[in-house]
Amino acid sequence: MSFRLKSILPRGLYGRTLLILIVPIVTIQLVVSIAFIQRHFERVTLQMTGGIAVELRLVLDRMAAGDRAGAEMVASELGFGLGTAAPPLEGLRYDALDLSGRVVAETLRDEVPGFLGADLTRESGRVIADFATPDGPVRVVIDRRRTSATNPHQLLVLMIVTSAVMTLISYLFLRNQIAPIKRLAQAAEAFGKGQHIPYRPRGATEVRAAGAAFLDMRARIERSIESRTRMLSGVSHDLRTPLTRLKLGLSMLPEDDETDALLGDVAEMQRLVDEFLAFARGDATEETEAVDLPALLRRVADNAERGGQRVELRGCDGSVTLRLRPQAVTRAIENLLSNAARFGTRARLSLLVGERSARIVVEDDGPGIPMERRDEAVQPFARLDGARDPNRGGGVGLGLSIAADVARSHGGALRLGESEDLGGLKAELALAR
Repeated sequence: MSFRLKSILPRGLYGRTLLILIVPIVTIQLVVSIAFIQRHFERVTLQMTGGIAVELRLVLDRMAAGDRAGAEMVASELGFGLGTAAPPLEGLRYDALDLSGRVVAETLRDEVPGFLGADLTRESGRVIADFATPDGPVRVVIDRRRTSATNPHQLLVLMIVTSAVMTLISYLFLRNQIAPIKRLAQAAEAFGKGQHIPYRPRGATEVRAAGAAFLDMRARIERSIESRTRMLSGVSHDLRTPLTRLKLGLSMLPEDDETDALLGDVAEMQRLVDEFLAFARGDATEETEAVDLPALLRRVADNAERGGQRVELRGCDGSVTLRLRPQAVTRAIENLLSNAARFGTRARLSLLVGERSARIVVEDDGPGIPMERRDEAVQPFARLDGARDPNRGGGVGLGLSIAADVARSHGGALRLGESEDLGGLKAELALAR
């Protein structure tokens, strides 16, 4: 029962808050309508019809005494229509939706002697009742306005209109209060995707406090990233300077096997430093921009083919525009392609676009990574013992880590699996739209 109730309840804050407002209003209307309107107007109808019954008994007593002329005169003065009933009515007739009609008919039946029947449906605004007299059945026509209140609906209409107006006012006020929450959610979601949109705290005190806390958190994260980037830039400069001196010094030595080995070590150190800096920096300082993703993938595939790698391209014919950091995404795809080239002979680059995400899939025909080691493979500096070790020929093993970091900075994730067609590793880079 609880599961069914949750499935039909609104999921958004707008809908749930409006439900909290509307349900009590509707409940109050129903309670007031049943407990007050119906009972109140039934009692009013009972009192008014009781007075009519007294007047009818006076008219019928005159007729029972044989004074028909006097009875007609009294009926005329009291506003009754008096005539002969042919044929007489039997029973009570009233509309089911006529809440006071039942009270009128039953009161006439119970309080007026000789009652034969009553019809409240034959003539609009009239009550027709037949009574037995010594001269035969008599028909009395009574104005309905004298038997019951004529405006019971006015209170109900007033309640409905007032409730609708108050609900509209509540909705407008609620929208103004929820709008800052939605803007805060949008700013937080954009920041999770690596985007920076302007945000200023507004709304209630609690919402303003949450907005201010978010701005402080965002500022601290940005300052931390900026400080790390500056520090790493300095480290990069300090490391590359002695490496350059080593290269220069080694180039001046006689060429032999030992010198070539030392030059190879220096080149390896240079590549390790560049890869580590790329991972630590994560291109967080790069601004996001609108990029045609298929065009970017085509450029990456062309560059890989010029480098001698076989890349099969799929799903990149159309145009899909996303806001992303192009250099970071390019570096992540190039790392995945270079990883595929290192352990396989074929590589496939595919683009799958959904409503909420765009998935870039890189597949190869290499040995792959065992399922139980895939989570470990995306960790920085991981050492795998299997055939598919990302550290083998790949420096410090940061290629998959860089791709995973880029995916997270764009609100997505990097998922590793097995290629169904090629049989090797399937790396899926998901980017939020």
